[in-house]
Amino acid sequence: MTDSPDDRPTVLVVDDERDLTDLYEVWLSDDYHVRTAYGGEEALAAHDDAVDVVLLDRRMPDLSGDEVLERLRDQGSDCQVVMVTAVDPDFDILEMGFDGYVTKPVDRDQLQSVVERMLTRREYDAQLQSYYRLVAQRAALVAEKDAGELASNPEFADLEARIADLKAETDLAVSDFDETDFDAAFRDLDDS
Repeated sequence: MTDSPDDRPTVLVVDDERDLTDLYEVWLSDDYHVRTAYGGEEALAAHDDAVDVVLLDRRMPDLSGDEVLERLRDQGSDCQVVMVTAVDPDFDILEMGFDGYVTKPVDRDQLQSVVERMLTRREYDAQLQSYYRLVAQRAALVAEKDAGELASNPEFADLEARIADLKAETDLAVSDFDETDFDAAFRDLDDS
């Protein structure tokens, strides 16, 4: 396992094929803090709250990627998990809580792209949550205060500015979504 004291996003690469795991680490280490694990049990031991993205193989001898994913979710982990595997997706994936699925072989650009997409999704989720919290605050104030009170209050003006900034940021994040991101976002909306 590799550690670094910097504040770059942390990616945990999990695959029992050591050469492949080490290659992924080389491909990603310029941009991310990369941890490696060569099996499922080792992955669970290497995972903590600092991990932003897990790249997870499905077929491993000690503990499958499916089982690792299930345990991560059972532990309440909110990191982005991408299955990077030679297993073609089938209907069994509908019961799995992953955030992305990439079928091997994977090249450097593809791997970097999927990590970036997962980090963008995490950022967007946090921004969207913040946006809705601020909008709820505004709605509560608008329901209780008259327009004159709101217009003359500098804290309310600051709230309005923060809402506008977050709306612009979330609009920009949505413009960065690719077709896969939109499909996932609308699937999530349909499920709620």
